[in-house]
Amino acid sequence: MYRHAGFVAFLAARLMAVFATQVQAVVVAWQVYDLTRQPLALAYVGLAQFLPMLLLLLPAGDLIDRRSRKPILAASWAVSALCSALLWWLAGHGAAGVAGIYAVLVLFGCTRAFSGPTLSSLLPQIVPRGQLAQAVAANSMLMRAASIGGPFIGGVLYALGGAALAYAVCLACFALGALLLARVAVAHAAPLAPALGTMRQRFGAGIRFIGSRPIILGTISLDLFAVLLGGVVALLPIYAHEVLHVGPQGLGALRSAMAIGEVGAGFYLSLRPFDRRVGRTMFVAVAVFGLANLVFSLSTLFWLSFAALMVAGASDMVSVYIRGALVQFSTPDEMRGRVNAVNMLFIGSSNELGEFRAGTSAGWLGAVPAAVVGGLCTLGVVGLWARAFPALRRVDRFEEAG
Repeated sequence: MYRHAGFVAFLAARLMAVFATQVQAVVVAWQVYDLTRQPLALAYVGLAQFLPMLLLLLPAGDLIDRRSRKPILAASWAVSALCSALLWWLAGHGAAGVAGIYAVLVLFGCTRAFSGPTLSSLLPQIVPRGQLAQAVAANSMLMRAASIGGPFIGGVLYALGGAALAYAVCLACFALGALLLARVAVAHAAPLAPALGTMRQRFGAGIRFIGSRPIILGTISLDLFAVLLGGVVALLPIYAHEVLHVGPQGLGALRSAMAIGEVGAGFYLSLRPFDRRVGRTMFVAVAVFGLANLVFSLSTLFWLSFAALMVAGASDMVSVYIRGALVQFSTPDEMRGRVNAVNMLFIGSSNELGEFRAGTSAGWLGAVPAAVVGGLCTLGVVGLWARAFPALRRVDRFEEAG
């Protein structure tokens, strides 16, 4: 797989873009709070990026299926570089530039609506079908690794040269990512099909396709509800302060524990992918994710909590690997843009709404009961989905999903 020059260039390009996105996220949040000292201002940072993604993901998926994908991705990253340049310019305006920052984040959210589904849809056009599962694992590991290093380096850059230096680095990374795409060979693309009907009709066909494929519907909906109901990341500050009594350094360690488990499992899967009993393994992995979160929710020992989060991260990576490969193998190339757009919408909703669910549940029940209920709900979802989607449970090899 790594012998394909196009795939290596694709990984390098995506590493630049993911790194820039992570650095920019932490610097924008810090800068906005530093200028306003209002917690609600941070909510607007997320909202400014999420709403345009929500509104544009569906038309973006339709466009990705009707046009060459590499130019769409290059254009998205070029506009992302423009956003970094605008943020660099606004960094010198102090509190007066906060409104401009929100406007730039809206534009950045628009670019992510196109870049996310395009990345997932472009990958199967770069590597042979027989190496697609391994490529999905390597790609997922890369994202998790960048999500660990990006925020840390963003903080270092902010400390060294302020927001202006950090945004300049983001600008360079997005531009380099767009340039590296020129070295990506699209060797396995199917011929573009002629556009039939209106955009609404075409996307309706994509929705009907998902509904007609239990493997795809079960896979993406399992991820939605398992993370929506069982995620504990939003509760980590409460646990660090009130349950484990470890302070901000312990909080940082807890936030890194899940990512360490994800990267470790992703690295193993990129070298030793498996292709047997994948449906059953996915359900087991999600069940382990729920059990690990349940152990974390009841633990009062830091080392046990850390270990539980590592196990949760590793099991989540296994399920991400299988889910990603199943969706790719189950979807024809001419439908991948629309299917990946819906998948990205489900993933984004599970993360954003999952944090909202965890926070509101903790407010009503308390942090520990909320986490316990979340872990039990994840296990309940696994049981229900295993019964509701027997075809997904019985999938043995990835090729059988096609």
